[in-house]
Amino acid sequence: MANITVKRNPFIIGVMGSHRDDADYIEEARRLGEEIAKRGHVLLTGGGTGIMRAACEGAYKVGGLVIGILPHERKRPLDGYPNEFVDIAIFTGMYDARNVINAKTPHIMIALNGNVGTIAEIVLAMNAGTPVIGLHCPDIPVKGDYAFTRVDSLEEALRKMDELLDRIDEKFYITPSEGV
Repeated sequence: MANITVKRNPFIIGVMGSHRDDADYIEEARRLGEEIAKRGHVLLTGGGTGIMRAACEGAYKVGGLVIGILPHERKRPLDGYPNEFVDIAIFTGMYDARNVINAKTPHIMIALNGNVGTIAEIVLAMNAGTPVIGLHCPDIPVKGDYAFTRVDSLEEALRKMDELLDRIDEKFYITPSEGV
């Protein structure tokens, strides 16, 4: 009988942002996807254009695994979905309701700027207990014990992601500490 080594499953990091090609954030999204993949994590996005595509491209080009949670059904394609850098396309047929999957699946979500859809994903993630790092996002003024950290640079976002992942226990819960 062969010895089997069990490896810890990789963490899933969600990157949420606009489907628009926002020039101010595209390169940052690409670098974010690249850094997530270089750390051995799986990237999860909405699988479309804009920020999603740039993050997927960054991860894909360094050999990372990319999951796209798509709004449509396979039989009813949408332009730009999935983008060409998605390895695993999940066709939900749920349109905006897919935001629940985007919010609850990753171990950590990084929201890069974004608009109404991204804000919805942030709120859903916070309600589900998924820690959210808001890169170039406004503060989310809510009362209670929600895991939202606003940062202003890619380096800060990556440091915070690494710190949070170091606190995940064997059941994939973030262990409590001072602040989030």
